[in-house]
Amino acid sequence: MNSVTPRAIAYIAVQLLFALSSAPSWTPSHQGMDFHQIYYEIIDFFDDVDDDEASQQSVKELLRWWNERIFPNSAAAGTSKPGAAKTKLKEQRAARYDNSEQSDSLPDPPALSRSSLLSPAYSMASTTKPNEFFPAIGEVVDQTDKSKDVQEGEENEKVVDEIESLCMKCYEQGKTRMLLTSIPYFKEVVVMSFRCEHCGWTNNEIQSAGTIRPEGTLCTGKIRDREDLNRQIVRSSTCEITIPELDLTLPPTERGQLTTVEGLLRDIIADLAGDQPLRKVHDEATHTKIEALLNKMRAMLGDPLEEEEEETENGEGSSEKKDIPIQPFTIKLDDPSGNSFLEFLGSMADPKWTLRTYPRTFQQNVQLGLVSEDDEGAQNAEQTSSEITKDEILTFPGQCSSCGHPINTYMKRVDIPYFKEILIMSTNCDRCGYRDNEVKSGSAISAEGKRIILKVEDSEDLSRDILKSDTAGLEIPEIDLVLTHGTLGGRFTTLEGLLTQVYEELSEKVIAGDSSQGNEKKSFEKFLADLKSVIAVERPFTVILDDPLANSYIQSLYAPDPDPNMTSESYERSWDQNEELGLNDIKVEGYEEDAENEKVEGNADADAQA
Repeated sequence: MNSVTPRAIAYIAVQLLFALSSAPSWTPSHQGMDFHQIYYEIIDFFDDVDDDEASQQSVKELLRWWNERIFPNSAAAGTSKPGAAKTKLKEQRAARYDNSEQSDSLPDPPALSRSSLLSPAYSMASTTKPNEFFPAIGEVVDQTDKSKDVQEGEENEKVVDEIESLCMKCYEQGKTRMLLTSIPYFKEVVVMSFRCEHCGWTNNEIQSAGTIRPEGTLCTGKIRDREDLNRQIVRSSTCEITIPELDLTLPPTERGQLTTVEGLLRDIIADLAGDQPLRKVHDEATHTKIEALLNKMRAMLGDPLEEEEEETENGEGSSEKKDIPIQPFTIKLDDPSGNSFLEFLGSMADPKWTLRTYPRTFQQNVQLGLVSEDDEGAQNAEQTSSEITKDEILTFPGQCSSCGHPINTYMKRVDIPYFKEILIMSTNCDRCGYRDNEVKSGSAISAEGKRIILKVEDSEDLSRDILKSDTAGLEIPEIDLVLTHGTLGGRFTTLEGLLTQVYEELSEKVIAGDSSQGNEKKSFEKFLADLKSVIAVERPFTVILDDPLANSYIQSLYAPDPDPNMTSESYERSWDQNEELGLNDIKVEGYEEDAENEKVEGNADADAQA
């Protein structure tokens, strides 16, 4: 973390002096300001602050250089020193100020430039961002390595904060180390580690530094090889971990945890195996069941069984340990707060990794402390029998998925010219600021799918209105951009607004830190640059909007005449698409006859039984 030091203040002050002295009409007494006096005020300021001598000396040399450039004939080029010399300096300053040594024959003022002397102030004033409080883990490692090369006696900003804490084992003073970091593709976290030098007790914990997410998350990973065992796990205190193959469920704990899949399983094995000798004596049946569970987990890790461990310890077969195949299994992280995460490999398209969000139940909101049990349910709105008009805004009472308090969802019907009717829904919570909007089709399901192809040639095409339903996919072949069906949900905006939203979503999750490979990062940055050039229409490109339900739309600038830059084609949905949309099991014709036949067959069976 960067902090504003007296040295940084002085650099910024000198930068301001350079800016003033670079004005064409500048004089040392310009507009009644005595820059000679300002120079000594800054020197006095550094004599009063508690800063290291090296910093004071470097700043004073910088100020002396500036003073010599502006007042070459003045004896004020000297610098003051702490102590008794300070009083003498003030007397000399007053004498020079009274004698008014300022003359008309002044040197040319220095041009304002970002020199090496001013770069520290420039960088601190322009690059400090809130995200620097949570640097990526890779940046923290680099800073830690650099700090080892710094000589003793020089000040070095600590990457990890250390706090003395009481050890709960021996009640002596230990040390807690805290690291504020950002996990790529996830969020900011605080990693804490405690160690007691007296008794050797160690402990670690992880806490979320962000807000509770609007929805819960269910992260699923399929572990198939040893590489999958190295996937990182961020487990919050509200996360429930399940391994279906073992019928094993780990309930939420009192503290968070940062580990790997292998580390999690080994912790479970260590906890269960600790009391096995006692169980073998007092409860042999339980010992047998737990031992069978431990053997299954050892097989998942590729470890030898107990009877094989002796050979491994004696050196026999130790080289073949890594060749032992692991037992495939599935791990699920269910967290209502959304603050748990399982690392994916490569990209979010990892075939062995899935992430699903779900709305929290009222009981889960109570457990998270978002609402009290007295707030259960929202008050039902009064039912009205009046006819609904097109200009009427409908209100639906509900519950905020973020904070759990009662809110209203507003809905309005909108007719799009030369298209169909849609429903626009909007939700806004006054308590927590949660916002959401969605677009739904207000008409029947189309018999065929629809694919719209638009050739974008200038910025005018970016202003076209676009309706992307929650079942539509978007492609831009020129930059290999593919948004699968359902990505971003339903949106009613312009083409520029949709592409800008895609860029913002991806740029916030840019690969960073130690979890990325160099080639992957470069390719992803190139993709973002191509997407940005497309948004600026630096080159022509093609937009393909594919919707199996034909509920998407791109505005035609020539309607009702054909648009030369846009083509639309209909196609028959495949069986898989109908199955995904739930249309294969829907029967809209002849269902009355089927119901009548079932009724007749039921009566016949009843008569036969009688």
